[in-house]
Amino acid sequence: MKGPLFYSKILLFGEYGIIKDSKGLSIPYNFYNGALKVDENPSEEAIKSNESLKRFASYLANLDKDLVSFDIEKLKEDVDSGMYFDSSIPQGYGVGSSGALVAAIYDKYATEKITVLENLTREKLLRLKVIFSEMESFFHGKSSGLDPLNSYLSLPILINSKDNIEATGIPSQSTEGKGAVFLLDSGIVGETAPMVSIFMENMRNEGFRSMLKEQFIKHTDACVDDFLKGDIKSLFRNTKQLSKIVLNNFKPMIPNQFHELWKKGIETNDYYLKLCGSGGGGYILGFTEDIERAKAALQGQKLEVVYNF
Repeated sequence: MKGPLFYSKILLFGEYGIIKDSKGLSIPYNFYNGALKVDENPSEEAIKSNESLKRFASYLANLDKDLVSFDIEKLKEDVDSGMYFDSSIPQGYGVGSSGALVAAIYDKYATEKITVLENLTREKLLRLKVIFSEMESFFHGKSSGLDPLNSYLSLPILINSKDNIEATGIPSQSTEGKGAVFLLDSGIVGETAPMVSIFMENMRNEGFRSMLKEQFIKHTDACVDDFLKGDIKSLFRNTKQLSKIVLNNFKPMIPNQFHELWKKGIETNDYYLKLCGSGGGGYILGFTEDIERAKAALQGQKLEVVYNF
């Protein structure tokens, strides 16, 4: 048995800001994916995943039935027969490993599910986001629901504000272009929950709150608009500002050995780095106007291009 594939995602813009109503833009990343599966001879990984699914099934059984209900009997039966989530999505890397799992479970076991084939009104998208947020909270403590939404729909999602999201189109990639968005592998697994609690702790400080509103959110919103309009010049101007703001105000979320590389990018304009998800490890996102120059400047680092300008 093998279910349909659900893909990883990349939040290009909006990390942390969307908690406080900034814009955000999330795109599917088809390089990684996962599916529900049953094997005759399960590996150690599969057994671990199956254990986690058992706990997840019990958690889902207690969710508000008015919000979402599942065929729990069938789910438990499948889990008892060894079902697990077979995934190539790295965990703790900010590319939505739990999101893809949540999407797969909703797709297979939700009893009155909103399907991708329907006319997806704003109300339906918001409802899905709330459902996914409740489901994914099992893994993170607090979830926006965006990762599973992206994975489930396999469409770019534009977040205008907490209550206003829409599926969107993004400019088609230019195969000839030198500009690129890339992932940089920090080689460390990041944990979402501790990073979010550092952020929430900082939010109690008035200076941090006004920096977030007047600088971080301002440039995040501008980046989203620039990207969707295809205004590359302005996009790189705003991404540089964002990179500076993150270096100055989100240091704990940047692994120590990347502080210098981060600064070097801003000083040389060879590339600009930003957080991918909550930070603390996993992937770091990079933007460059010249991918060959960025690769030379980041020699020895593992780079994966995800989008070409």
